Amino acid sequence: MRKFLLLTTLLFSISLTSIAQTDEITEIVQKPYFGYLSYDSVMHAMPEYASAMSSYESLKTTYDNEMKRSEQDFNKQFKEYVDGQKSFPENIMLKRQKELQQLMDQSLQFKNEAERLLTQAKAELMAPVYERLQQVIEAIGVERGYDFILNTDNHTAPFINKSKGEDINGVAISRLK
Repeated sequence: MRKFLLLTTLLFSISLTSIAQTDEITEIVQKPYFGYLSYDSVMHAMPEYASAMSSYESLKTTYDNEMKRSEQDFNKQFKEYVDGQKSFPENIMLKRQKELQQLMDQSLQFKNEAERLLTQAKAELMAPVYERLQQVIEAIGVERGYDFILNTDNHTAPFINKSKGEDINGVAISRLK
């Protein structure tokens, strides 16, 4: 009887220890720790972002002004063509039509090239901004022991349980200023 009681007590304590360890493991596995932020909000608060966008807007204004000048030149020549259409000999009309077509083609080609160059310039201006932001986010994640950091922009995370994660917008913004 004594052996039976001792054996039962021993098995009971082993099973309690096993259950406690299983609960600890389950709790660790089920509790990811993460941060979340609005990438765009944090990026827009960066001084580097303001500087990059200012440079981009300045370049865009330069291209826009050139496109407007080109359009005005075309409109002026087109008006002269229309006004003199009845009085021009056929060979002058054909020459003017050809000139107008060339101006239109050049204008379209310039517009397409300007859009390409602006896209490229924006990517080049924003590259250091993205890089610095990524470095800060990674540093915060490592320092705080996060498993991951979510970007909440564009409704990519429609629900976040705030008891399991931490809003790091303020932390990231303060580090980037």
